Amino acid sequence: MSRGLDQRRVGRAEPEEDILSKSTQKELPIKDSISHTPSQPYARVAVLGAGSWGTALATVLARNGREVRLWARRPDLAERINETHENADYLPEVALPNGLRATADLSHALEGAEAVLMVTPSSTLRPMCQAIASHIPAGIPIALACKGVEKRTGFLLSEVVSEVLPGHPVGAVSGPTFARETALDHPTAATVAFPFSYADRLAPEQSPAARLAMSLSGGGFRPYVSDDLVGVEVGGAVKNVIAIACGMMSGAGFAENTRAALITRGTDEMKALAQALGGSRETVTGLSGAGDLTLTCSSTTSRNMSLGYQLGQGIARPSCFEGRPVVVEGEVNAVSVTDLAHRINVPMPICETVHAVLHKGADLQAAFTALWARPIEAEPNALDLSLTHPTPDMPLQFGVS
Repeated sequence: MSRGLDQRRVGRAEPEEDILSKSTQKELPIKDSISHTPSQPYARVAVLGAGSWGTALATVLARNGREVRLWARRPDLAERINETHENADYLPEVALPNGLRATADLSHALEGAEAVLMVTPSSTLRPMCQAIASHIPAGIPIALACKGVEKRTGFLLSEVVSEVLPGHPVGAVSGPTFARETALDHPTAATVAFPFSYADRLAPEQSPAARLAMSLSGGGFRPYVSDDLVGVEVGGAVKNVIAIACGMMSGAGFAENTRAALITRGTDEMKALAQALGGSRETVTGLSGAGDLTLTCSSTTSRNMSLGYQLGQGIARPSCFEGRPVVVEGEVNAVSVTDLAHRINVPMPICETVHAVLHKGADLQAAFTALWARPIEAEPNALDLSLTHPTPDMPLQFGVS
């Protein structure tokens, strides 16, 4: 069992500072339920990752007056972004603000940064943290805009950052956000989450979450602040797997009833995992959970939904996306999420089904038939009930629309 997993249960051990903050909350000054206390945004922000979402977040920050350094892995891409004020490779036909400058030099990207947004694929997060360790200013906050669970360790991505880069506040930016719409300044909402220290609870407007939210706020982009990083991260990781399930069933010819059922029961799987890891079930009903899940499961603009849709149509995985090597986070997370769920004994049947189809060679029709023929359960879960399904061998009617 990897380090930390033995604490991932309801009532798991908490850091001493967190216990102190909870025990003293009743002694904190009483404030109005709606606070309009000024919060200082970060003047300079480094965005690491020049894909579509990294470019969109950098655009939001620069449009709101922040000085932004966007790090691109490829020098030629950074050069073209600076010359054309467009990221034609990942976000074409979107004009980028003048305050956004791209670079392929990590040291230059991080120089003088007051906050960092990590927008690299989840599978490359650990080596990316190792690469920036000697360049990142001490103690500055790091916010993750990538989603997932590390495959080898079962760590949430924030735990990966904290292990490699100790001494930095670590949070996340997550929500129902397609990159192109965000970059075009369509009205968009997201959650900025960091754990709150005792000092943050005394002056929440000066917390990293509040300051980063202020840095992103403006125009159509509206962030909300959360102190439940675990709940936000779980929502972001699991929703990609559920979106693949929705895509599979939509591609196979099923419609709204099926999608609604998968979204609702997928939300329940997200809640169960978040609670088991010490997060809040309520967080999962918000923007970073149900909101992001609904968006990702509603359009093939989502790479996760699109992959599932193509597989549901009978297209072999190597031929999906016309054979292009497209990174689909839910494909990786189908393994890491279900492995983590096994370790802490959390049932996640939809994620298990996706994992079986993607990685164990299971037949899609048989796998989803088995999912629908599971024992009849209660809703809510507090009603302890399990009834053997009366027709477990009756197949779903694929190909009928």
